[in-house]
Amino acid sequence: MYQGDNINEQYEHLGFKSLIGYSSVFLDTIGLAKKAAGTSTTVMILGESGTGQELQAIAIHYNSQRTNKPLIEVNCAAFPDHLLESELFGYEKGAFTGAEKTKPGRFELADSGTLFLDEIGDMSLPLQAKLLRALQEREFMRLGGTKKIRVDVRFITATNKDLKDLLSKGFFRHDLYYRVNVYPIIMPSLRDRREDIPLLLQYFLAKYTQRFNKKIKGISHSAMHYLRHYDWVGNIRELQNALERAVILCKYEVIMPEDLPTHIVGQAIATPSTRSPYFTIPAEGVKLDDVEKDLILQALERVQYNKTKAAELLGLSRSCLRYRLLKHKIKKAIG
Repeated sequence: MYQGDNINEQYEHLGFKSLIGYSSVFLDTIGLAKKAAGTSTTVMILGESGTGQELQAIAIHYNSQRTNKPLIEVNCAAFPDHLLESELFGYEKGAFTGAEKTKPGRFELADSGTLFLDEIGDMSLPLQAKLLRALQEREFMRLGGTKKIRVDVRFITATNKDLKDLLSKGFFRHDLYYRVNVYPIIMPSLRDRREDIPLLLQYFLAKYTQRFNKKIKGISHSAMHYLRHYDWVGNIRELQNALERAVILCKYEVIMPEDLPTHIVGQAIATPSTRSPYFTIPAEGVKLDDVEKDLILQALERVQYNKTKAAELLGLSRSCLRYRLLKHKIKKAIG
């Protein structure tokens, strides 16, 4: 796990420590983000939904010189256009029906700090033009106002959409694109960093066993196999949801395949090359004893460590299984 080192102790949990992983592609991304944190440059965070764009933006802010200043977040997809404009720029009393008092916008609230515009690809063209001017001039007027308000704001934007595709279709302004795409950081999908899955699972398991007061010691070999080979279209967010469900359903000391959503187990079964971790020999080779031990452990886990039932699953006699348990020094078995 990457350890942030330029953050006030008060905000340590909001820094790079909140981003979990050790894969090379993940650490490369963290390295880019850390370099950006030490500057005031405009950052654009790209990647699929659920890859941790928001956490990355938060980590950049809390590792910057603006650590003690405001971090203001706006999800551009969460507001219709007319409301998003007033959220960003604020309004004066009487600017429109219902504007009973003056309200500062997010730009104003972020003064001296960071403004994080999430899902910027969902913003309409007219509002993009107003945003562009505010970014260029670092000043704006509230709706219904006549006085320009100047701010010192660091901008971070994020989107899971293909902005180049939106550009070609005329749905995103070229000038705004080049204004916000100064320092792009691409968050890798979970499919591109599968080696980080066990570490993420360990984190979420600890979180949800504590939340639901469950005494779960870990994840079975067979359940881990399905979790590592699933495609995770929803990325870390989908993984987190799957673990939360599994912890709630788990009846034993370890999470079993039956605790996982059926589509996760079903996908692995339907893919011949991932039917078992050792059914396809990896390029670096494999030890046959490791294969045998892994299959025995999977069988034991499936039947809650009952030797008689495990022997039936493996097509072995009970005495033959006992020999292999001694051979591999597997002690936890009953019946």
